[in-house]
Formats: sequence, C-alpha cells, structure tokens
Amino acid sequence: MLGCGLRARRDGRQDDGPPQTSAREHASTLRDVSDADPGAQLAWQRGLPRKRMGAACLLLDGQGRLLLVKPTYRPGWDLPGGVVEQDESPWTAARREVGEELGLVRTPGRLVAVDWVPPSPQRTEGMALIYDGGLLTDEDAARIRLPADELGAWTFVAEAHLAEFTPPRIARRLAGCLAALRTGTTIYLEDGLPPG
Repeated sequence: MLGCGLRARRDGRQDDGPPQTSAREHASTLRDVSDADPGAQLAWQRGLPRKRMGAACLLLDGQGRLLLVKPTYRPGWDLPGGVVEQDESPWTAARREVGEELGLVRTPGRLVAVDWVPPSPQRTEGMALIYDGGLLTDEDAARIRLPADELGAWTFVAEAHLAEFTPPRIARRLAGCLAALRTGTTIYLEDGLPPG
C-alpha cells in the first residue's frame, strides 16, 4: 500500500535521520566542504533536508479494473506498494513491495506518475512514484497471497468506483494515474492533482 510510505520500517523503528537544517542554512556550509574530501562531502549531503518516498504499481485486469489492497492498520484501500528504503531505487522498491504484498514477481514498467504529498498533522511531506505494473491475468490473480499482518483483502475496482474505496487524495492520484496510463504520458501531481 502506498500512502506514500506512511508506515514504520519493517523492524518497527522510526528512522527520521539526523536533525534537519534549512537548505539555505546548510548551503552556507558548502564552501567549507572540499571536493577533495569525500567524507566531508558525504557528511554535508547527509545534512540536507529529506522527504519520505513511496513507490507502487498500477495493476489492471482484463476489464481495465485496478487492483487495490486493504491495509490492516488504517482505513481505506490503496495500490500495492510502500516505503522506498534507504539506498533503494523507487523502481526496485515498487518491484519488492508487489512481491511482498501480493506474492507476485512483477517487473514494473514505465513511470506513470509522481505525486508530492503535502504535510499534515499526521505525516510529513513525501513523494509517491507510481509505475505501470501491467495486466494481471486470471492466473496471476489466483496466485495472489497477502501478508495477513499487513493486508486484509484485495480486489479489482472499476475507475468509476475508486472514490468509494479510497480516501479523496488517493482517489485523485489514481484518476491522474489512469489518465496518464491511457495517454502513454507521465504526470506530475501535488496532493493528487496537477499543480496550478
């Protein structure tokens, strides 16, 4: 599930990284970091602001319905996906998460959408990257196995009914993703909507 990585690490720990300074404050120290000192450069980079990141796949059945999963730890449905771990690419995370959550080995296709998730009282800001997961055959669907501690159910949902299953920000994101999938484009979203 991809509430843009809105869950704790699998080992249960929180990993917020080091205390953050503003980019402007941090940039003022750049002149003190020499390219000849890789350790100093790495330390400087680690002090830059960070964003949470999640990755997921759009998986459709032969009727054009979207596969959604129901988390056990929060209300609503979402795409199969989750947190991009430290030093992991978003594409690799999408592939790993589909394997962990559905028990399927899928190779993500092209990037369909990038959605900036604004901060709220319940979460920090983040980025969600959505990939084309391709078509699931009836045979693929029959092989789906959910991790019981994380997901309670899965279903295929027609586009017209997505708002009945998902929170509004996820429904907006999914509508944008499906439009981009149909046109063969990649879309940039902010809170599920094109900016502007």
